[in-house]
Amino acid sequence: MKNLLLRTISGIVFVLVVLSGIWFGPYSFAGVFGLITVLCLYEFYKLMNLQEGVSVRPLINCAAGLYLFLSTFMSFHWGYPFFLLFLPYLFYMISIFVTELYLRKSNPIHNWAYSFLGQMYIAVPFSLLNILCFRSGTSGETVYQPVLLLALFAFIWINDTGAYLVGVSIGKHRLFERISPKKSWEGFFGGALFAIASSLAFAYYVPDLSTMQWICLSAVTVVFATWGDLVESLLKRTIGVKDSGNMIPGHGGILDRLDSVMLAAPALTFFYFIIMAG
Repeated sequence: MKNLLLRTISGIVFVLVVLSGIWFGPYSFAGVFGLITVLCLYEFYKLMNLQEGVSVRPLINCAAGLYLFLSTFMSFHWGYPFFLLFLPYLFYMISIFVTELYLRKSNPIHNWAYSFLGQMYIAVPFSLLNILCFRSGTSGETVYQPVLLLALFAFIWINDTGAYLVGVSIGKHRLFERISPKKSWEGFFGGALFAIASSLAFAYYVPDLSTMQWICLSAVTVVFATWGDLVESLLKRTIGVKDSGNMIPGHGGILDRLDSVMLAAPALTFFYFIIMAG
């Protein structure tokens, strides 16, 4: 009971922090998600360094990921040219290659690969959240409208809750037993139904998109969020650890709580623009 209470309280606090970052405006969004980007990257690189022959530098890679997120934010919020903002990030990419010439590590290829993997796996998806937050106003100005971002997290959290409840109740057929023995097909479809049902509320209160479009966005989020969760499970299983860290009492690390976002955010962004193009 004590562990359940701790897990519940820490989970509620985490959700409130994320929602507050989204709700209170662009600067709270940038602050909260910039910090989350750094913490997820730090956990990732610490995990990678547990492997033999790997010695990536967490601080410089975390700083680069934060810069990528903030430069994307500045481009969308203030309209700064993204190419000019991106130039220092290109310098970081070059420096990762060059510094290995002088560090004399046993396997520099590992360090190159894991440095860039962290950027692609974490920094890029979090940077894409900026695309979901900003819209062009009627006068051509950029407006902060985080409805899609709220929907992304709502679909993920409702799906997780529904999948857990249904899976615990009637789950018998394993979804991906080799990687995550507790997940079931019953839980997957149960969570998907909960998430799709929640999309009807978004369709009612935010009629900018049709009901079918909201349903499709929720379905895409559920599928890719499930894959994102499984990808992180595979990562941890390969390294031989249970959690990515211990920053959230009772839940593990920040990356454990946001693993679904890593694939769901790019997928939702891509699908949304397909809808808009259509």
